[in-house]
Amino acid sequence: MRTELVTIPTPTLPLDGAWHLPEPETPIIGGVLLFHGNTMNFYTGAPRFLPPVLTRLGFACLAFNRRGHDILSIRDSRAAEGAAFQFTHEAIEDNRIAADWMAAQGFATPVIIGHSNGGMLAVKHVADHPHTPAMVLLSAHLGGRDQVRLSSAQGLMCGDHYEEIAAQAHALVEAGRGEELILMPGWWYVSTAAALVDRMGQMPEILKLAPQIACPSLSLRGDQESPVIYPAEEFAQRTSGPCQAVVVPECDHFYTGRQDAVAQIVADWLAKRFARAQPMS
Repeated sequence: MRTELVTIPTPTLPLDGAWHLPEPETPIIGGVLLFHGNTMNFYTGAPRFLPPVLTRLGFACLAFNRRGHDILSIRDSRAAEGAAFQFTHEAIEDNRIAADWMAAQGFATPVIIGHSNGGMLAVKHVADHPHTPAMVLLSAHLGGRDQVRLSSAQGLMCGDHYEEIAAQAHALVEAGRGEELILMPGWWYVSTAAALVDRMGQMPEILKLAPQIACPSLSLRGDQESPVIYPAEEFAQRTSGPCQAVVVPECDHFYTGRQDAVAQIVADWLAKRFARAQPMS
């Protein structure tokens, strides 16, 4: 595949990404927009291992960093950015801005693929863009007001200190100190008070949005993932359009050692829905 690094402007920090195109001998049949998982980026996980497969099918792919990429990062100064500072409305806006960039390249209705938090955001994006031709959810979490509490119960985020840390975050925000960082015992280990409060109250809930999803969709999770936090099967039951749920055996949240299997499932599913795409197997 051919890859070009791109930068897409936003009202604040730009979005950095990679624009992947099929080799010249492969006809382009459509576009794919890839949403990375929480605290991840365009060069790890699914946005890294899927484009080589998707471009061979004939898809042009944009993988990009939301403003809430990684946990903490810097750009061209020592000013911090990253997921510790993220807000839900900003993430939704980033996905729309990236979609507008793809439209300017001639791909007005790309397939949407999202992993984890990117999967949750993918559901919101597709609900807002009903002409989307297809959607692939890779371990999309349920979102909503319970997600932080449920994740903490699994040892992530606030861990056993959910009530204590939640109260601390709300108190800091109410005191006008929302930009202060709070340490957490579990992933993602550090967040501003404002970002944590936002996450506890502003995330879309994918099971409530599911009836708005009319396009063909694939909802996948690993068998080592909680079906409560990553409700692939229940989501598939609730969509108004056709949705296939797949549980990948011997598979964790990051598809460790199972990337090829996941890529095969995604490629074969897309090939059945786009006539000129050739299955990988």
